[in-house]
Amino acid sequence: MRRGIAATALVASLALAATACGGGDDSGSDSSGPVTITWWDTSNATNEAPTYQALVKEFEAANKDIKVKYVNVPFDQAQNKFDTAAGSKGAPDILRSEVGWTPAFAKKGFFLPLDGTEALADQAKFQPSLIEQAKYEDKVYGVPFTTDTLAFVYNKDLFKKAGVEAPKTWDDLKKAAAKIKDKTGVDGYWGSTQAYYAQTFLYGEGTDTVDADAKKITVAGAEAKKGYGTWLSLFDGKGLHKADTTADAYAHIQEAFVNGKVASIMQGPWEITNFYKGSAFKDKANLGIATVPAGSSGKAGAPTGGHNLSVYAGSDEAHQKASLKFVNFMTSAKAQETIALKNNTLPTRDDAYTTEVKADPGIAGYQGVLAAAQPRPALPEYSSLWGPLDTELLKIAGGKESLDKGLGTAETSIAKLVPDFTK
Repeated sequence: MRRGIAATALVASLALAATACGGGDDSGSDSSGPVTITWWDTSNATNEAPTYQALVKEFEAANKDIKVKYVNVPFDQAQNKFDTAAGSKGAPDILRSEVGWTPAFAKKGFFLPLDGTEALADQAKFQPSLIEQAKYEDKVYGVPFTTDTLAFVYNKDLFKKAGVEAPKTWDDLKKAAAKIKDKTGVDGYWGSTQAYYAQTFLYGEGTDTVDADAKKITVAGAEAKKGYGTWLSLFDGKGLHKADTTADAYAHIQEAFVNGKVASIMQGPWEITNFYKGSAFKDKANLGIATVPAGSSGKAGAPTGGHNLSVYAGSDEAHQKASLKFVNFMTSAKAQETIALKNNTLPTRDDAYTTEVKADPGIAGYQGVLAAAQPRPALPEYSSLWGPLDTELLKIAGGKESLDKGLGTAETSIAKLVPDFTK
């Protein structure tokens, strides 16, 4: 794959030689037969993939000239696999790209700009912040497919027994956690050590890991230290569960919450289906969903996550045209509604929030907190910045490193990822 293709106009990219096969070894097509495009889906193979596979069949039935080779690629492997495949001109025609990957792959020239194409025919229907998050250098490189953010999720029954409400601030949460422990015997809150979950504490102080506009690293600044200080304080106190620094921490926290062994956590809508499988939420109405508590700045919010559908810039004209049509279908209001109803995920376009979709208390609840979600800056390296923080926050939460030292080490590591940024 020659870098820079994605920066050209669509017409130029469609002029690639017809022999330039996109989608890997089996995605080529006989000139007299249907075009076969390859889609790498990175969704949960059990909870989400069956819905997408059914939609593929529906698309093929309506488009006899196009076949879709569906491949489910484990999410934790997909980024590196696509990077390698695209670099050797063997990538799939379409990738379900995590929002943080989109600008990174666009910068490398691996994604096709979609402005003015069939894939973005309904651009005005999508939430503007999600379109912005799919951009790199003012061009759109992905159509929003699913979206998410973190919310404060809680067990309404346990909160009611303790006589407390969903907290507005982190100080409110500390007080509520103590009362829940007194009244019910279970911990009121269990926090995560992962950097993605800790990001909300930075937003609560009006800061971020970096200031992309000013090209400055802010992870060890005064506001960030204050935010992370609040995060750290929520692992120690009455009704506050201690930090889990094991490799299975995510599963431990989730299992405790869905079975009523802890009253609240921070979590995203990708777990809605699993919430309802737990003994505490057999009655779906018992699931409380609120905006994450605010920090001392009075601000509350969490990172916007989700996935886009992006088209490989190295595919030939026939594959790109078929891919654009498929992306348009998969991100249509009808498909988005189907996905929401089957997978309990959040639609990315307003007209997909139908009455039936909003009847699900989980989806309705998360839709209510999306307004406070904070889009990530269009910085290709942004998602990789959480890597050093994951390492250091684990040490900090486990008492093996001080907050100052850990953030200082993270700052040094982040500086290597964005060498043109100042500290």
